Amino acid sequence: MLGTTIPALKEWASAIRALETGRQIMVMRKGGIVEETKRFELKSPAFYLYPTYEHQRKELVKSSDHFYVEESLAEWVPEASTIRLTAYAEVTQDLEIRDQEMLDRLLELHMWTADFAEYRLKWKRKDPLHVLILRVYRLKEPMEIPVLPEYNGCRSWISIPNGPVPREMTPVLDVADFDEQVQKINEALKM
Repeated sequence: MLGTTIPALKEWASAIRALETGRQIMVMRKGGIVEETKRFELKSPAFYLYPTYEHQRKELVKSSDHFYVEESLAEWVPEASTIRLTAYAEVTQDLEIRDQEMLDRLLELHMWTADFAEYRLKWKRKDPLHVLILRVYRLKEPMEIPVLPEYNGCRSWISIPNGPVPREMTPVLDVADFDEQVQKINEALKM
């Protein structure tokens, strides 16, 4: 259908790999510096995951997860004219984290270091840190899309013009494993 767009959330390629393996089911968002509203907004409950490479560094993730960064950087071609989308996600919860104690309770459930997670919380201190709980799906056939100039910059969302409709995909985790991880997150935040 001409004129349609499909949303995509920009996220570190290494974090997408961690999501695709079931290592974690969350991403943390405050919004990019060129967001229209200057803060993060959940613009769609379902979207493709668009890999980014520029800001990810091994020292920002736990040593046990360094290989996600190494693998993603090994495949990165900075001047590529296309990018490969391999995952689709549905938001099951948008949790607002406002203090360090809440954030610390999630430390074992994600790949980022405590220092980096704290930095994300403290940036734009008035705004909450959004922890999006994602039900992630691997695309049966990855999708190559052109890299357009409007995809550049520190923003959370992009629109894929005349985008493809969701393709055949497989959940990364079965329902029981996903529900177990969601329960761990919710229990950690209730403590």
